[in-house]
This record gives sequence, structure tokens and C-alpha cells, in this order.
Amino acid sequence: MVLIWTQFGVKHKNVKCKVRVIHGEETWTSEEVHEDPEVPSPPPSPPCVDHYAVLGVPSDSNEEEIRRAYKRLALRYHPDKNPEADAEEKFKQIAQAYEILTDPQKRSQYDQQGLTKGGVSSTGSKADSAHSSPKADAHAWRVFFNFEFDSDEDLFNPFLRNPLPHLSRQHGNKAAAAHPMTEVHDLQVSLEDILTGVTKRVKVTRLRQTEKNTLQPEECVIDVEVKKGWKEGTKITFPGEGHQVPGHAPNDLAFVVKEKKHDHFRRDGSNIVYTATINLREALCGCTISVPTLDGQTKPIPCSDVIKPGSVRRLIGEGLPRAKNPAQRGDLLVEFNVVFPDRIPPSSKEIIKHSLGQC
Repeated sequence: MVLIWTQFGVKHKNVKCKVRVIHGEETWTSEEVHEDPEVPSPPPSPPCVDHYAVLGVPSDSNEEEIRRAYKRLALRYHPDKNPEADAEEKFKQIAQAYEILTDPQKRSQYDQQGLTKGGVSSTGSKADSAHSSPKADAHAWRVFFNFEFDSDEDLFNPFLRNPLPHLSRQHGNKAAAAHPMTEVHDLQVSLEDILTGVTKRVKVTRLRQTEKNTLQPEECVIDVEVKKGWKEGTKITFPGEGHQVPGHAPNDLAFVVKEKKHDHFRRDGSNIVYTATINLREALCGCTISVPTLDGQTKPIPCSDVIKPGSVRRLIGEGLPRAKNPAQRGDLLVEFNVVFPDRIPPSSKEIIKHSLGQC
């Protein structure tokens, strides 16, 4: 009698065939094994990256909080500032986290799906491992180059080596090349500058593409003219004078007028306001105060009447030029701050009561 049965291996899809022949008292068994080649296991999924943890912010952080965290960490881990071996890798992760969490669409997808679908490994994303994002690149520049400066000071403080290695990669974005970004920087000016007009000579070190498709620092001096009476927030744009990424047109460079805090005055349109502090005796009995002006003079203001707290005196034509008509100037407004005594002697109280009772 011959018995035949088979066994199927599950793990490696092996097929085993056994034949057993029974003849009288003697039995023997033969076994033949056929194995299919082992199917290799799929490679392990790359570890997911918690972008919020990379930037050290909670998942409900707003864009401003994310921007501040990115700026702090990018400065800390920039390869030219940090000699640690893993600084460059951390810098890339920080830039990648910023790119995703500041893009509403990418952030929404990340919050819903995490990195389980088409995600990013700890060493980079599928698409971004070979190409960095123009948005992340541009913000990286702003992080390192956005600080206050005065005339004859460097605007950009260039790095000695390759400033941002990931900017050397080509993006292949024709639309971005046709429409460059604008790098915006504050231009600090004083009220005296706005009174007379000023030209700020700004030394700029920018990155430009060479014939070998690499980035090389290039220095130039830009004259930024601030005209009389210009308001804070006025923007001056220089097309094509900013940084350049290989494959892209140079960025535009823009300066926004920002007023420095003045020791004596504050601006109110074309007028300027000066606060004069006087005591109660001067407010009641009269006084003459000396008021400084923007052009360095001093104007006396006699006050014979009672001065109430918040009272205002006006010096005509001592303010700032009007932007639309610089030949005309606003006024200098003098606001009075009356300081009251902490206590009055009893004898003085009786005198004051008697005197004020007749008013």
C-alpha cells in the first residue's frame, strides 16, 4: 500500500511531498523537498519625524511662535556656527520642519496623516531629500540677515564658507525664477534724518551664482535715499539686488523705513510731540519753559495762565516736512505733565484753601 501526502510551508512557500510504502513488515519512507526561493522582507519604514518636537513647540503653536523657534534653532545649529558633527543634519531637519509647519496645506496634511503616507524620514523626505524648498531657503536667508543697521554698517554679515549648503541645490522651479522673491529689511532712521532727508550707504554681501552653478559671495554698496517727511513703513525696492539661488533670477532687495526711538520727541504725522514736566506751583503760578527743537535750537515758551494737566502749546512750523509738500512743515506740540506733591504742610493747606476759595 502506498500513502502519499503533502505539506505546505507557510513562511517560505515550501512544498514537501512524502511517500510511504508499506510492504509486509518492512516500511520505508522517502521525502523530497522543493523550496521556492525565499522572498525577501520589505525594507523597514523610515522613522517618522515629529516636526513639532524638532522645533520644540506644541502642536497648537501659531506661525509666529514657530518662526521664533526656527530662528533660534537655525542660528544655533547652522554648520558654520556649530562645529558639532550632526549640526548640518539637524539644521536640515529644522528647515524641513519649518517649511511644513508654516505651509497651511502641508501642516493640515501632516496633522491628519503624520508621516505614515508619503512621509518624511529622519534623514529627509522623498521629494525634499534631493531638493530643498524655495520657501525654506528664503526664510533661512531672512534668519541670518534680518537685523538693524546704520549707515556704513554691513547689512548681511556673510559667512566665510558656503553660507547655506542646501541653497546650492537646484529647484527646477521656472515660475519662481520668473518671479523672484523680495528680501525685506528694516532701515533705521532718526527724526533728524526725516527732517533733512538722508542717503544711507549700505554695504551688502550677497550670494550670486557662478558659471559653475555654485554660490559665491559678492559685495556691493547700495545708496538708499530717504526723502524729507517720509513716513514709517515706506518701502524702497531695488530689483535684482538680493541673493540668488542657482537656476533662479536674483531676488529683489527692499528696505522699509523704521523710526528710531527719540530721546525727546515722538511723531504724530507731520507733527512732533514734546512732553514738558512742571510742578504744581509752576502750573498754578505760571512759568517759562525751554523747549528743544529737532534742528538743535531751544525755544522759550512763557506760560502765565494756569496750566492744566494735558494742556498743549503749539510751536508753528517746528515739526517735520510734509511728505507731499516738503516745503511745508508740521508743528511742535508741547504737552504738559503736572507733578503733584506727595504731601502739603497743614499751614500751607490753609493758605491754599483761602486763596483758592476766592477763585
